[in-house]
Amino acid sequence: MHTVPQHVLDLFHGVKVLVVDDEFYSRKVIRTLLSSIGVTMIHDAASGEHGLDVMHAVAPDIVLVDWEMPGMDGAAFARAVRTPGTSPHPNVPMIMLTGHSERWRVLEALRLGVNEYLLKPVSSKMLLDRLVATLTKPRPIIKVGSYYGPEPRPASVYHPVNETALDEMVLIN
Repeated sequence: MHTVPQHVLDLFHGVKVLVVDDEFYSRKVIRTLLSSIGVTMIHDAASGEHGLDVMHAVAPDIVLVDWEMPGMDGAAFARAVRTPGTSPHPNVPMIMLTGHSERWRVLEALRLGVNEYLLKPVSSKMLLDRLVATLTKPRPIIKVGSYYGPEPRPASVYHPVNETALDEMVLIN
């Protein structure tokens, strides 16, 4: 483990993180990683449905969600969260944390308004970097056609003007 700078610890003071994953061991590992980087307010849910209930109850500042879950999977969860009018927190940043690396899944997560996509097993440094970037440099929430979510990062100076442009987005590591 590396030492977390004080300004990062200060950033995480009071930040509520929701972990939605059906596997107990995965939730425990993510909880341990979050604790090791200074996050103290950690909530978890063992299903997408329960995750939505927890979102209503605690209004998290950021959500980490697994893709593959029985019942409501991560994609359905993201779709439900990013539905203004029915979701109490449609603008909450979401990080898809999954073992699936197929391109179609990454693109689908982006189309659903997920802020970041991280592969398991994730290191504490990678999780820390993505949390800090998501919390300190929030991207504006936009609505383009049926897309509702964070404005995609440009490939250079690229900004999408329509839904099909989402296919051309690249992930920046």
